[in-house]
Amino acid sequence: KKKKKKNKRKTMSTSWLQGFLSALHLQHKMEAFVAQGLDLASLLSLAHLDDLAEEKRVADELGLTTAERVRLRSALKDFRSAHRFVPPKIEELFGLDPYLRKFMPSIVERFDKYQRFVLEFNKHEGGIAKFSKSYKRYGLLGHADCITLREWAPAATALTLIGDFNGWNRTSHAAQKDEFGTWTLTLPHEHGVPAIPHNTHVKLCMTLEDGSKIERIPAWIRRAEPAKDKPVYEGVYTEPSKFEFLHPRPKAPARPKIYEAHVGISSNEPAIATYAHFTKNVLPRIADLGYNTIQLMAVMEHAYYGSFGYQVTSFFAASSRYGSQDELKELIDTAHKLGLVVLLDVVHSHASKNTLDGLNQYDGPTASYFHAGGRGNHEQWDSRLFNYSAWEVLRFLLSNLRWWLDEFQFDGFRFDGVTSMLYLHHGLGRVFTSYDDYFDASVDVDACVYLMLANHLIHEVYPDAIVIAEEVSGMPALCRPLEEGGMGFDFRLAMAVPDMWIKMLKELKDEEWDMGSLCWTLTNRRYAEKAIAYAESHDQALVGDKTLAFWLMDAEMYTNMSELSELTPVVDRGLALHKMIRLVTHALGGEGYLNFIGNEFGHPEWLDFPRKDNNESYAHCRRQWALVDDPLLRYKFLNAFDKDMQHLEEKHKWLGAPQAFVSLKHEGDKIIAFERGGLLFVFNFHATRSFTDYRIGIDVAGKYGIALDSDRKEYGGHARLDASCAFFTEPKPWHERRNSVLMYLPCRTAVVLEKQD
Repeated sequence: KKKKKKNKRKTMSTSWLQGFLSALHLQHKMEAFVAQGLDLASLLSLAHLDDLAEEKRVADELGLTTAERVRLRSALKDFRSAHRFVPPKIEELFGLDPYLRKFMPSIVERFDKYQRFVLEFNKHEGGIAKFSKSYKRYGLLGHADCITLREWAPAATALTLIGDFNGWNRTSHAAQKDEFGTWTLTLPHEHGVPAIPHNTHVKLCMTLEDGSKIERIPAWIRRAEPAKDKPVYEGVYTEPSKFEFLHPRPKAPARPKIYEAHVGISSNEPAIATYAHFTKNVLPRIADLGYNTIQLMAVMEHAYYGSFGYQVTSFFAASSRYGSQDELKELIDTAHKLGLVVLLDVVHSHASKNTLDGLNQYDGPTASYFHAGGRGNHEQWDSRLFNYSAWEVLRFLLSNLRWWLDEFQFDGFRFDGVTSMLYLHHGLGRVFTSYDDYFDASVDVDACVYLMLANHLIHEVYPDAIVIAEEVSGMPALCRPLEEGGMGFDFRLAMAVPDMWIKMLKELKDEEWDMGSLCWTLTNRRYAEKAIAYAESHDQALVGDKTLAFWLMDAEMYTNMSELSELTPVVDRGLALHKMIRLVTHALGGEGYLNFIGNEFGHPEWLDFPRKDNNESYAHCRRQWALVDDPLLRYKFLNAFDKDMQHLEEKHKWLGAPQAFVSLKHEGDKIIAFERGGLLFVFNFHATRSFTDYRIGIDVAGKYGIALDSDRKEYGGHARLDASCAFFTEPKPWHERRNSVLMYLPCRTAVVLEKQD
């Protein structure tokens, strides 16, 4: 059958080629076309490439006359306008989700535009991989015998390099402009000494059309730091790093257990912590807990610390407030030594509105890197929006990704603000209720194409990379391969899950918790598109909200977290539910898991960066490790549970297993039961009722034992279960499972059973 199908396809291709050549009166060249392997796909690529030299080469090999070449070129031109690139595996996408077939024109439009860019990169830049290495040519770079400057500023009429090295002389070091608006300048070494000393301040002085002059930090600058005499950042020239990575990248985990971290807040002290502090004090904690991935926030330079790193001003600079570039490299190299992969929280969804130390109005009032008019502004974020269709903007952003991968050895990215990128309305005030919402005129096709190009690049240069999208709308095919018409992400964040938990804790009494709704939210994700589940992230910790632990225990965290004090009902409930919430999210919510730094041990209060309203205080801008390290405080219980939960997943790999079969959602008893990864998970969320001989369905018969019990003493529980107890299944079908088992289920307890025979 396969042979017949192959022959049929070949016959169809041959007949199409015969018709194409007959229309051009070139049927006598049929054998030559076949010999050259020119079929529909290759002619389509040739047409879209629009390369005269390539067309001439093909024509010469086919032995075409001048007149025949003209006819072929005309046909290819018509072909180009009439045919679009179609994802080669689009039928596989439709097989997963038949509803998407209706929107094939929109999917093809994105793929076609993406594919055309790839061909253009091949034609003009030597390919997307070489294009993304522009960071080796752009910016202010030190070489063996000179320093070079290359910056794109199309609206400037003159550009000079100024700085400490030339006494800030606005005329002495003028750059030359090419036809594309790119300025270049070479500064030869003088007697072997660089013209610009290491770690000295530099800027660009640009002359605008009206004759006025402005000063800007170079867009591709590698380091920026606060000015001493004014509240802005200054560009800094640094010589090339000589740091050598000693440890290879670990193999990317198929089941990421992510520790989301911010270097600046990682210290006990009310001050900005450093890369070196994080390397020495935090990395060992992460590895010991059993996480396999770190997601580093706020690394890209941002002049305003309180922006949490989401108002980027210098995209190629690692934040100087935490230390040097080499210290960040040491952090990543040490993480690799510990078997941890490191993801960068990359912000390409928008940029700071700062002009003196950012990209806004970089070469005057023109748009340059951003869209003009309203499309170039995000009103809610008060930031600028990139023009993803502009060639030099693509060079800047794609090279930025390559820079972090190559220079710092990051292992992938978490793309921030993807929903804002995907839609012209940025997802604001929109409820996505039908597939039409994902494919209407509000979709920003240019942004979709950029994300496809970004994922193409990342996985081409580093196939093991992990790329995660912060996306809340549920855009179909976001995490499907490019060849299917997807956008190529590996995972998306399950952002509805933390919202659900906060809503339940804020608005509902425990007895009002809906088990069916809880399970639906945890399992409601697109088929064959992987999700990262989490109970809380940095979003829930920021001022204006509170951590889950603080929602659960609030003021009693100040008075009753010591073992020397009474275990109050509030703290008892808080400890129990904190563990249960995190386990059910971990086991049921996705194919990966995320935790924000410190929340594993129930960090209290909220996160608040220094600002005028809090008198520039760092009191809530740190992680209080002393709480979990104190053996007399109950925070140690939550930390111990989180550690054992991560290590149990590593043993049984449930995140890599198919979505769980939920056999029980009992509203009255507040019981949830499901199987995943060969384990049986049972949760009793009831506030007061414990159950004896409670029958739970289970598929595989045998002897089972307790793998994890949230009620153990070492987790701050009441030890109501015997850890040595064996559970034998009965051949009694129950809740659509072939067997069942009788269990004792204490109130507010989670139990995980593993097979022992």
